[in-house]
Amino acid sequence: MGVFSTRQKTGQASSLPRHVAVIMDGNGRWAQKRGLPRTAGHKAGAENFRTIATYCKDIGIEYLTAYAFSTENWKRPQSEVDAIMGLLDEYLHESIETMARDNIRLRFLGDTSVLSPRLRALIDETDELTRHITGFQANICLNYGGRDELVRAAKAFACDCVEGKCAPEDLTEAKFPEYLWSSGLPDPELLIRPGGELRMSNFLLWQCAYSEIYVTDTLWPDFGTDELDRALVWYQTRDRRFGGLSEKK
Repeated sequence: MGVFSTRQKTGQASSLPRHVAVIMDGNGRWAQKRGLPRTAGHKAGAENFRTIATYCKDIGIEYLTAYAFSTENWKRPQSEVDAIMGLLDEYLHESIETMARDNIRLRFLGDTSVLSPRLRALIDETDELTRHITGFQANICLNYGGRDELVRAAKAFACDCVEGKCAPEDLTEAKFPEYLWSSGLPDPELLIRPGGELRMSNFLLWQCAYSEIYVTDTLWPDFGTDELDRALVWYQTRDRRFGGLSEKK
């Protein structure tokens, strides 16, 4: 367990983000470095997500959103895609038994319509069992792409205009998020990118407009609670100005 769990109890932790987003990158590289199949890396990454999600809940973070499978990931070898979907199936079976008990809501963001009927049924069951939970919420971006999300949102608003529910001039920065997969969620204050890559990878393009971005070379399966603590300490040093001037000046 990292440093924040202890400090939270004594009231010393401050300025924690409400919402942390993470690009779970490096699973394949982690496995290859160990002479293992890439699927072993995805399994290790899935287990680490559970660890990090539990830790976030314990220290008082309200939301954790993880990039699990993008709209572009279908281009990967079919064996790898099948392994990832199998891990999701396994994770959901376990989650259905533990989420409500642990007061964790699990929500999926993305186009799940293309998934197998079995997975869609598990997702619906998980959502039904945990939707009443008002504590910590873990969001899994599955078959998700930031550009796809924006196009879908624009189309949905256009349809509402055609149906007379609203007019084009009604669209504002405050209203547009209602049409996103993430509707109802606060924007992430902190975006964590393990694996050392310096790109957004089509993840939460609208939501992360003003997120603080923490990049580390640590691969996702090795990104433990101590690594998360380092990211949170770094976040607390940031002067978040949102385009304005620092209040310190």
